[in-house]
Amino acid sequence: MNLFYVLLVLLVVSRAFGEIAERFSQPALVGELIAGITLGAVVAEYPGIFPDLVGLSNNDVYVSITDLGMFFLMLFAGVEMQPHKAFKHSTGALVVAIGGMIIPLGLGVALGWFFLPDSNLRTAQCLFIGTALAITAVPATVRILMDLKQLDTAVGQTIVSAAVFDDILSLLLLAWLTGLIAAGEPPGIVEFAILCGKIALFFGITGVVGLFLFPWGGRFMHHLKAQELEISALLVGAFAFAVLAEMLGLHFIVGAFVAGFYFGRKTIDAESYDQVRNAISAMTFGFLAPIFFASIGQNLSLSALAGAPMFVGILVVVAFFGKVFGAGGAARIFGFSMRDSAAIGVGMSPRGAVELVIAGIALKAGLFDVTATDSPVVNNLFSAVVIMAVVTTVVSPVILQRFFSRVRPSPD
Repeated sequence: MNLFYVLLVLLVVSRAFGEIAERFSQPALVGELIAGITLGAVVAEYPGIFPDLVGLSNNDVYVSITDLGMFFLMLFAGVEMQPHKAFKHSTGALVVAIGGMIIPLGLGVALGWFFLPDSNLRTAQCLFIGTALAITAVPATVRILMDLKQLDTAVGQTIVSAAVFDDILSLLLLAWLTGLIAAGEPPGIVEFAILCGKIALFFGITGVVGLFLFPWGGRFMHHLKAQELEISALLVGAFAFAVLAEMLGLHFIVGAFVAGFYFGRKTIDAESYDQVRNAISAMTFGFLAPIFFASIGQNLSLSALAGAPMFVGILVVVAFFGKVFGAGGAARIFGFSMRDSAAIGVGMSPRGAVELVIAGIALKAGLFDVTATDSPVVNNLFSAVVIMAVVTTVVSPVILQRFFSRVRPSPD
């Protein structure tokens, strides 16, 4: 793979499509996803013309770059989050996250039980569908809210906080699913309790470091003379939190978000804070984020539309409205207005990278290999989940764009 050629093509095409989307009053994210879909279709049709773009999802270097895209998106989201607002909405966000997981999970399991043939993998396959529907793609949600300038509103803070809670809860679901795939039965109470303990340990350690060590480091920076040391220090903290997260079995994006969350104007002076924020923003939205979202679009395969069109259609509808009714309904019960509840439900609908990771784990584990039957649904289950992830990520910002253009955001 010629890395610089690949980055050149992806960056030019994704930014061009993003600009076109902006011209049509849509978030740049929509254009970047469509750029990836278009590139994937062209490369699939003419692989000999674009050999360097074939099989990118299997290239470790390319995957590492897209991982950096997720990392910087979550780091910037944490930097943008204001702790007093996040803590103010944390209880509501937890309620929204739980509601936004239980309803889609139940609907996904029911959908799988109705469509999938009876086999020894049926239970795991149903749980796989439910897990895929229950998760929210945090980086996609963050980018949508940033594009729409809604991240610092009450609705935006609740959506992002709920999406982070959603990501933590999804780890429990993923542990349950992988245990079921590997051993044929879900993990026991002891294994489940250990996972919960690791999550508590992660937030305990990062909380102490963020509240006490980060401010001390910010004051110490004034005595050092190296250029751009502030951004280096933030990246060191973010990478350290990401490593800690992976050591404890969490996703690295949680570590990046928490590191950014504890970095603020009280950590260093306001001028340095603005410089660091602007540098992270430039790296994220000028380079890594467009490539990351284009990579999601490249994973789209239309084979499931021909093999199991009814299942794919119902899956997409259930995925979208499951979040709207689950997360939005929970927000309404907690006290949000009908309009804000609808926005929260739509904002929790995007999927993306996490679904692709789960689908990849299930694919490698042989979850879709059922030799006893020739079910078109089973044969196209992987592609169907990828289509669902891409469609919900494309549709959600379009709906939110129309929503926020008509409705003034609620004051925080």
